[in-house]
Amino acid sequence: MPRRWDPTHNAVRKEHAMTIGDRKAYLVGGGIGSLAAAAFMIRDGGLPGGNITIYEALPVLGGSLDGGGNPEDGYTLRGGRMLTTDNYECTWGLFKSIPSLVNPGKTVFDETVEFNQKMKSHSQARLVDRNRAVVDVTSMGFSMADRMELLKLMMASEPELGTDPITDWLSPEFFTTRFWYMWATTFAFQPWHSAVEFKRYLHRFIKEFSRIETLAGVKRTVFNQYDSLVRPLQAWLADKGVNFQKGCVVSDFDLASEAGKVVVRAIKIRRAGKSETESVAISADDLVFFQNGSMTDASSFGSMTRAPAQLTKQESGGWTLWEKLAEGRPEFGNPAAFNSSIPESWWESFTVTLRDAAFFGRMEAFSGNKAGTGGQVTFKDSRWLMSVVLAHQPHFANQPADVQVFWGYALHPDRIGDFVAKPMSECTGAEILHELCGHLNFDRRIFAKAICIPCRLPYITSMFMPRALTDRPLPVPKSSKNLAFVSQFVEIPEDVVFTVEYSVRVAQMAVYELLKIDREIPPILHHDKSLEVNFDAAIKAFK
Repeated sequence: MPRRWDPTHNAVRKEHAMTIGDRKAYLVGGGIGSLAAAAFMIRDGGLPGGNITIYEALPVLGGSLDGGGNPEDGYTLRGGRMLTTDNYECTWGLFKSIPSLVNPGKTVFDETVEFNQKMKSHSQARLVDRNRAVVDVTSMGFSMADRMELLKLMMASEPELGTDPITDWLSPEFFTTRFWYMWATTFAFQPWHSAVEFKRYLHRFIKEFSRIETLAGVKRTVFNQYDSLVRPLQAWLADKGVNFQKGCVVSDFDLASEAGKVVVRAIKIRRAGKSETESVAISADDLVFFQNGSMTDASSFGSMTRAPAQLTKQESGGWTLWEKLAEGRPEFGNPAAFNSSIPESWWESFTVTLRDAAFFGRMEAFSGNKAGTGGQVTFKDSRWLMSVVLAHQPHFANQPADVQVFWGYALHPDRIGDFVAKPMSECTGAEILHELCGHLNFDRRIFAKAICIPCRLPYITSMFMPRALTDRPLPVPKSSKNLAFVSQFVEIPEDVVFTVEYSVRVAQMAVYELLKIDREIPPILHHDKSLEVNFDAAIKAFK
């Protein structure tokens, strides 16, 4: 049996202890998966930070956990992942080791727990109808047929569900229930998404089923997740000597076969502003970690006067390297299962920067929630299926006291608006604010000083696309000797994609396997096995 986790114990097996200082690790992509992998190699594997290099095409690290802009031109957030402290075992295990940047003597985990003890979620306006009336969501709105279908889906095995979409298991009426509106907009599910992924969410987040109308289980970071998670982790890695190479595109791997295993021998790199390709040699004991695929690939920002450009993978090239690796190697996954249908995998978000407190005041009065305590307000009858979230302020570490920032998104941006006669995808920031005012029946002058920056995200829910089990590679494919995959497009039994936890868990699994670390990875907590939790869920389903 593996030893239990001990933060003071270097658990690398003895036969590797003598060579660990000579090994190097190269990480392709600077998202949370790569950053977490680097941290686990240092903390648990004893690898010197100076032996680790992270290549990132963008000028900033963090991948999809981003946050940018400024108060003058407007802040930007492509999205934000939901957090809980009932799950996220590997994430919190990592951030218990990462010091806070703003609270000396405390870890990121400590400050997050303390923040959520003060700012408790309890939404009082989770759904709003076409008449701007807050919908009573104490009942999920299920018929007996809805309950039986949902139970059948939850009990089905993954082989039974196969590549089926959710619509193959649930009737059209189910998608008009209050439960669906709340669950779908909390987690960004569409009816045509994978039934397997939907089932995994129901099991993994079953505690949220009983409180989905209040979002009481949702936890938030002090600032946006870039400032609160990425920056402290990056600072810790930098202090350990990790080498960050930004503006670098890894265009190819040189692969060889050794004793029937695939081995990376070199990495091909193109640096920003240079036409020539560099080759970085990889020795026999070196490790390579690859972030295959990205949910924010080909994303584009608009402005108050311009809609976002409609980019595809042809413009971004973000899927190319995975496609090269997977060609003729089915154990490296099947990217086509995820990137072949933008209409089924995209939605649009928007970030609004305000220098006038009027909107926040009106929304707090309307919703009954102070900013940071209410979660999403979803306009369930809107053709765009629009939601907005007012976070606790400041939401950015550098945000002035007289500035407020809120975020919103819409699951159906291809549809004509209710108050703007065009699809959201063709709307400027000003037109999105016009649509929002229509649903709230607010005077449009409330946004006279607002800056709204829309963001088109063509692959944001590509991880939810119906797929076969083999379409996602294992963290370390059985045919690989020194190459691991760390992303949302890797297979972990029972865990759920579109979470920070998934990226961190994959990273920990890959690092422990390649470095042969003899330490237990925090197990997935099976709240779905609890009689009490299941009883609470059953009561909620029958309300």
